[in-house]
Amino acid sequence: MTLIRSNLGRHVARALLLAVAAASLATLSAGCAVSDAGTRTPGRGPTTAAPTGRLCDQLPSGNAPGNPAALTREPADAALQWIPVLTKFEAAIRVSGLSADLREAKGVTILAPTDDAFTRRISERAFEELVLVRKDELRTLLKSHLVDRSLSLSDLVDAGNVTTLAGTSVTVSRRDGVIRIADRAETVCGDYQVANGRIHIINGVLGNPPDTVGDDEPAH
Repeated sequence: MTLIRSNLGRHVARALLLAVAAASLATLSAGCAVSDAGTRTPGRGPTTAAPTGRLCDQLPSGNAPGNPAALTREPADAALQWIPVLTKFEAAIRVSGLSADLREAKGVTILAPTDDAFTRRISERAFEELVLVRKDELRTLLKSHLVDRSLSLSDLVDAGNVTTLAGTSVTVSRRDGVIRIADRAETVCGDYQVANGRIHIINGVLGNPPDTVGDDEPAH
């Protein structure tokens, strides 16, 4: 019976993530359409400073949907949906109920781990259980990546230390041209400007993520 409940929980968690992904795709498809009635078109946007980092050249650019210039018009929660390496982080934000907080924030900085960063640090089972039943832990983990003001990479380096919405202190330093976050991660594409803040993509997970919630699948 325990095994049946475990399998059922995993299926439900996957269903939740698939539903979030499907909703994201629907939003993307809708956003690609242009209308004279004023529909926002993330495929176009004003000229803006380009994000910087070694991963940036693999992300949407030019007039492609989700290009950096277009995202300057999008609130933080919507902008996350257009960055293809952040699907796990964006899904977790939605499932946790933090989307509205990001949308309504007057200024926010998001240190967003890539999908690869989540895969390396948190097992599939741990992630599924966080999404399905450990919502408080999930929210705390996600808040470890949010700062309640809009800070560019230069602002972060100048500050040297910022406090996240989870109450954790995060150090920021520049070493050999690389910006390090809490000695756990590096920015791989920073300075995405969005309507109410900044998004900096990082290659590590901050806070205190579980290595595993189950016991049969260790983190990678």
